Amino acid sequence: MKTLYIECAMGAAGDMLTAALLDLLSPEEQQAFLEQMNRLLPGVQVKATPAQKCGVQGLHVQVLVNGEEEHSHDHGPVHPEVHPTPAVHEHPHEHGHDHEHAHEHPHEHDHEHEHEHHHDHGHEHHHDHEHEHGHDHPHDHEHGHGHHHHATMAWVEHTIQETNLPPEVKEQALNVYRTIAQAESAAHGCPVDQVHFHEVGALDAVADVTAVCLLLHMLAPEKIVASPVHLGSGQVRCAHGILPVPAPATAYILQGVPAYTGSIRGELCTPTGAALLKTFAQSFGPMPVMVIEKVGIGVGNKDFEAANVLRVFWGSDASQAQQESDQIVELRCNLDDMTGEAIGYASELLLEEGALDVYTVPIQMKKSRPAVMLCCLCHASEQDKLTQLMLRHTTTWGVRASVMGRSVLSTRIVPVKTKYGVVRVKQGTGYGVKKCKVEYGDMAAAAAQAGVELTKVERAARKAFKKQS
Repeated sequence: MKTLYIECAMGAAGDMLTAALLDLLSPEEQQAFLEQMNRLLPGVQVKATPAQKCGVQGLHVQVLVNGEEEHSHDHGPVHPEVHPTPAVHEHPHEHGHDHEHAHEHPHEHDHEHEHEHHHDHGHEHHHDHEHEHGHDHPHDHEHGHGHHHHATMAWVEHTIQETNLPPEVKEQALNVYRTIAQAESAAHGCPVDQVHFHEVGALDAVADVTAVCLLLHMLAPEKIVASPVHLGSGQVRCAHGILPVPAPATAYILQGVPAYTGSIRGELCTPTGAALLKTFAQSFGPMPVMVIEKVGIGVGNKDFEAANVLRVFWGSDASQAQQESDQIVELRCNLDDMTGEAIGYASELLLEEGALDVYTVPIQMKKSRPAVMLCCLCHASEQDKLTQLMLRHTTTWGVRASVMGRSVLSTRIVPVKTKYGVVRVKQGTGYGVKKCKVEYGDMAAAAAQAGVELTKVERAARKAFKKQS
């Protein structure tokens, strides 16, 4: 089972998470990703460069909007304009946050832990994270943009839907934004449809959110675990008064998530970082027992006594891998009094609940009755649950079980660049065998967008994979 572990020892921000995930890819895959991102949004350019903190080498990601860096990367939600009192934060975090979340603060957001977020809180954090508080800050100050347009959630939805991202990536990005908007709404006491995003800051925030969603789509981890989240410490000053770290929206999003403060002054986890973790992490805790294959490191801008980096660990869940390579269970039952629709429903339910595979075999029963044998393959840990489902959702009076050994190929997902866009290829190796298969969903989406036959996309993907290998 391919596992991704996210270490949040220095909090979480969209651009740092982007950089860490990007660092897991090969140079060719990184280039293909950057080219796709740079065609995604008008006027938005994503750049990745090697960087180092406290001797730790990794990648630094920078998002430019019309050639300028919005210092408040990652978020996008700008202050919900709670009229008539615009939130004008200016927290002097020692983080360098600079959340000038308000419509008129001087920003200095430096992505990666330079958290000068544009929170919704109008703080002026001098974070170092690339935090995304995309509140309503007027990022113009340093960049000379002299006017502000405020983008609503409807604008965000339209912008994301107009991209050529795969449908599942669009939906995940929108889920992240909905989480942020709901948090800002709750924190500031205004309806979700009144939560506004600074248009320029929103573009760079959309880039951060979609980048993380696209990278996770490309990597396709089966399991995502995150560490408890380091929030930072201290206070931030805004038009409403002195606010504590974490900012209200971040605290709202992280309800139910293990988190802690420390001696580092400033806001380490931004609302965007919190929303990404809440959307994708299946659990929070220590690193699971896993065979580590690669470590990705996202580097922030600011300097702290601790290395300002976010690390992600990629590998295989050791206990699960051992189980998969040793044995599986086959569950079977004979059915001669169910409709095809009912058998189909039961099969889909078994797959949704964790079956490795479900299939039917035509058989002949007593008195020459035609029938169907329903077969379900699963791990031993899922046997009792799936047996119960077969008994409940079929007409059988009994389920047979066989434990069998299984030899499996080691698999990985490889994104390849074709003239029809980036397509993922599944590669299997082991036992002297090496094979690949182009992911159907990616093929279908690329073929539909280009108006060509599925086979053309498949041939292009296989050719690109062979060249890349």
